[in-house]
Amino acid sequence: MSSLRERWKAREATLGAWCTIPSSWTAEVAARSGHDWVCIDTQHGLIGYDVMLPMLQAISAGGVPSFVRVPWNEPGAIMKALDAGAGGVIVPMVNSVDEARAAVGACRYPPDGMRSMGPIRARDVDGDWQHPICVVMIETVQAVAQARDILAVPGIDAVFVGPNDLAVSAGLESSYEGRHPEHRRLIEAIAEAAHASGVAAGIMCGSGKVARQWHDIGFVMLGMQSDTRLLAAASEDIVKSSRELLQR
Repeated sequence: MSSLRERWKAREATLGAWCTIPSSWTAEVAARSGHDWVCIDTQHGLIGYDVMLPMLQAISAGGVPSFVRVPWNEPGAIMKALDAGAGGVIVPMVNSVDEARAAVGACRYPPDGMRSMGPIRARDVDGDWQHPICVVMIETVQAVAQARDILAVPGIDAVFVGPNDLAVSAGLESSYEGRHPEHRRLIEAIAEAAHASGVAAGIMCGSGKVARQWHDIGFVMLGMQSDTRLLAAASEDIVKSSRELLQR
């Protein structure tokens, strides 16, 4: 995972796949498709621990770094994902300095944190297993107001923006591109806080056009699209085009 840190430091765009389907095969396909990293979503994805493990193994086989978005900022879930061999965790809904410290503490061994020693798979598959990547999510108006203080917490490697939750928090229509000016302002404020604190900025994009938009202002951890949405969009497209052809 150290290579990701180096690429982010150089302001290089890295593209990520997002797995919500509980399948080691779809995870391996994502890892072999040219993405720079793959995230297993155990927060909103339909994925439990027993499926997460073979998905991590499949991503390892694909040769790219792995992340797990844990269900919540809870030490047990964070440590278990890291012990299973995730290269890093993405921790949702971090709204305060204390919550940021808790996320970091679960990722770091003493004296820097409180992580319990038991890297049962991590030790065998990741040469950098003692230093996993800690990504906190800022996705509320409350968190944006404290973004600089949150991201100044030692041990945070990156911040990831949840654009949909951020929009809902502000009472706005959600969009990946920040169509509403206030939504865009909030996203830009997070990027500025990340830059000031020396951490990488990430965001869910959904398309190459939106990824370019956010990379231009400093985002480097760019989530592209979830497997569920890709499958749905491709399925809808082939059915629609086929029906149009058959009705001619």
